[in-house]
Amino acid sequence: MLRLSALYRYPLKSGKPEILQSIGLDKLGLAGDRRWMLVDEASGRFLTQRAEAKMSLLSALWNAQGGLTLSAPGLAALDVPLPEADSDLRGVTIWRDTLRVPDAGDAAARWVSDFIGKPTRLVQVPLDRARMTQAGYGREDDQVAFADGFPLLLIGEASLEDLVQKVGRPLEMLRFRPNLVIEGSAAFAEDGWKRIRIGDVEFRVVKPCSRCILTTIDPQTGERSADREPLATLQKYRAQADGAMFGQNLVNDSNGQLEVGMPVEILE
Repeated sequence: MLRLSALYRYPLKSGKPEILQSIGLDKLGLAGDRRWMLVDEASGRFLTQRAEAKMSLLSALWNAQGGLTLSAPGLAALDVPLPEADSDLRGVTIWRDTLRVPDAGDAAARWVSDFIGKPTRLVQVPLDRARMTQAGYGREDDQVAFADGFPLLLIGEASLEDLVQKVGRPLEMLRFRPNLVIEGSAAFAEDGWKRIRIGDVEFRVVKPCSRCILTTIDPQTGERSADREPLATLQKYRAQADGAMFGQNLVNDSNGQLEVGMPVEILE
């Protein structure tokens, strides 16, 4: 039987994950997932581990007031309140998208600038300021927060096991930053799924996930692997026209609740 074996949320894009037992969904995927982002102060361009590998050490967790609690080695923790949806808007760029979103304020900016080592701002995206998903996939009204292209990423445990065997050393699932992990399927079975149901929630499988240099960063230390693994191996046996594929991007069609251990049903 297929079941949901792990749930991960990333409140800050490219920050450390939250390991969850249950979570609700909204129209942008897991509630609170990648709703915050760091941007270069001058250009508004988004920052990720691709250029700032140390972000793997940056913890950004939801706090009881609805904001974010930032912590990192060598810095005192900082509680950041949720900014008002229509005040202090800042123009930002993520990939080809430009949008205006609330800035988290100067105290947060000083903290993240100290961590990154250059002038940086922290921004947040409300539901009504979300982007559209990558053109050409899914439906015209599908939306996403600050995730690269789609609200959710799913990976099968057997797919990682297959990759581990080929690379020849252990690899953490969190190198690949999934939201949903499935056990009980064959390696890369998710490549053939079109629609699935977990609990009362149906998901559309819209596009394979093209992997990048971020997969070579150790999520515990922030260090890059000198041999470019596991990306080098993925490029040998999982290459397509758009890159080396690992995992599937999903869009949820309702806003139910997920819990680790729930059965997974393949609808199509």
